[in-house]
Amino acid sequence: MGANEFNAFVVQEGEGAFTGEIKKRTVEELPDNDLLVRVHYSSLNYKDALSATGNKGVTKQYPHTPGIDAVGVVMNDISGRFQENDAVIVTGYDLGMNTDGGFGGYIKVPSEWAGSLPEGMTMKESMIFGTAGLTAGLSVLRLTETVKTEHGKIAVSGATGGVGALSVGTLARLGYSVSAISGKEEERGFLLGLGADEVIPRQEYEAENSRPLLKGEFAGAIDTVGGNILTAIVKSTKPMGIVTCCGNVASPKLDLTVYPFILRGVSLIGIDSQNCPMEQREIVWKKLAGEWKPDDLLDLCREISLSQLPESIDQILAGKLKGRTVVNIQSI
Repeated sequence: MGANEFNAFVVQEGEGAFTGEIKKRTVEELPDNDLLVRVHYSSLNYKDALSATGNKGVTKQYPHTPGIDAVGVVMNDISGRFQENDAVIVTGYDLGMNTDGGFGGYIKVPSEWAGSLPEGMTMKESMIFGTAGLTAGLSVLRLTETVKTEHGKIAVSGATGGVGALSVGTLARLGYSVSAISGKEEERGFLLGLGADEVIPRQEYEAENSRPLLKGEFAGAIDTVGGNILTAIVKSTKPMGIVTCCGNVASPKLDLTVYPFILRGVSLIGIDSQNCPMEQREIVWKKLAGEWKPDDLLDLCREISLSQLPESIDQILAGKLKGRTVVNIQSI
């Protein structure tokens, strides 16, 4: 390859179908932004799979390179915020949505989208976390501001997914008693290994329940799926409990009365990692690099190459992936 050429996973639209393949691209084809980064690792997220399969709510124009996460080294920064060879993380904003993303050897983004890789964290570790880890970290941050370990159990829904698994591991490391909610009975050992104290079948929370309140079981919760599961969790939260929500794979709708909020003082807090201010991001990244980092972090991921992306995209859409999938961008 020439000096300005790189490999990228490119999704194209043709006759109503979307196909992805590895193609040669050049730096000159990237958006006209001030920060050029040579990407070492990315990660596979559900939003990447949507972009790769033509979801126009995520990506409007094709051909396109997905990848909402990236870590690498600075090659050039016109803004002057970073020096050449600085290691930086870019997650969220418009990366991988309508701006060419981390599934390519280079990205070119506004410098304010990037943060420094914190001390104590390797590039690969940062992508084991990625957007999922940032989302989990923001959720843990908001929950632990109010809920202490002695207050009781913390529920985590979608516990085998990226956000869920990282939330379970982080909360367990901080000494919380974690109740992992999952529909994957075969992954009970995986969840207990992360530090969950119990695994609750998802079916117990999926069915609609018209009662405005349920028995208070949890001091707090991190919900990653939405829908009836989040509804049941809110109804099951103890007085003054905190519930964070960050996903809608089950449903974006909630069937709730105001009673959990005005009779128990429950707080429902939305988590948005895509447009989170850099100041908050840096707080969370430093904690993830230090006291929040699970001891078995590397066990939470599998590493793939660019050529393995199509199969992995199919798997994540089918709900068959667990933990995190890290993409080695320099490996074909």
